[in-house]
Amino acid sequence: MPELPEVETIRQTLKQLVIGKTIDNITVRWPNIIKRPDDTEAFIHLLQGETICDIGRKGKFLLFYLDDYILVSHLRMEGKYRVTPSDEPVDKHTHILFHCTDGTDLRYNDVRKFGTMHVFEKGEELKEKPLRHLGPDPFEQAYTFDYVNDKLSKTTRMIKATLLDQTIIAGLGNIYVDEVLFLSNIHPEKRSHKLTEKERKAIWENARHVLEKAVAVGGTSIRSYVDGHGEMGMFQQELYVYGQTDKPCQHCGTAVEKLKVAGRGTHICPRCQNK
Repeated sequence: MPELPEVETIRQTLKQLVIGKTIDNITVRWPNIIKRPDDTEAFIHLLQGETICDIGRKGKFLLFYLDDYILVSHLRMEGKYRVTPSDEPVDKHTHILFHCTDGTDLRYNDVRKFGTMHVFEKGEELKEKPLRHLGPDPFEQAYTFDYVNDKLSKTTRMIKATLLDQTIIAGLGNIYVDEVLFLSNIHPEKRSHKLTEKERKAIWENARHVLEKAVAVGGTSIRSYVDGHGEMGMFQQELYVYGQTDKPCQHCGTAVEKLKVAGRGTHICPRCQNK
């Protein structure tokens, strides 16, 4: 699943490709992606004639700012956006096509069909699902140490599960949680409320640090992720533990292990992250 760095990279590349384009019509080939409004014809009607003015991001969500509306898009496991000539053949995994007046399409491709799209009037997008209950992401002003310290101290869940909870910190997923916990020398099964203030501060700092590094190199391409230009990210070359099972830890040389924590495959150095 694309996490914050991948979504941020897609946002940055799409801005170069679609800002100023006007939607002439929309082809919907898989209506289940559209969640709001719950009628395909209403979705098309709302967005026809709208110009893409800007693209924002909230956690793992892309926000397309149009003249009168905001389209909130979640890529889920394998969603991708591409800009193509309108006469280019459409492959079987392309499900939503925004036909623009300049003869190009903004196409949404999703092998698993898990992605979602919601349309809101401007100013309403934060009042309802899916954005209403999201916590701040590490690039937002509200992401302070006091906020993180308070949230982590009030839950008895394992820290891995806590950091995956988007209502606490938005944007972190399995890859970056593993990396943050490794750099913080914290075992993922440790209970959040039992962390020391020093450990919580390490998580707060490393979350932003890891995400900044990942954004700088275009995110992590593990399976099918590419940006809006179709380019892979390069952060997979910087990973310390995620996907490094049986390889030597870069800090101590101990073999990296893979566990299941909170139902997710989890990578640790058993020495650096001793319980």
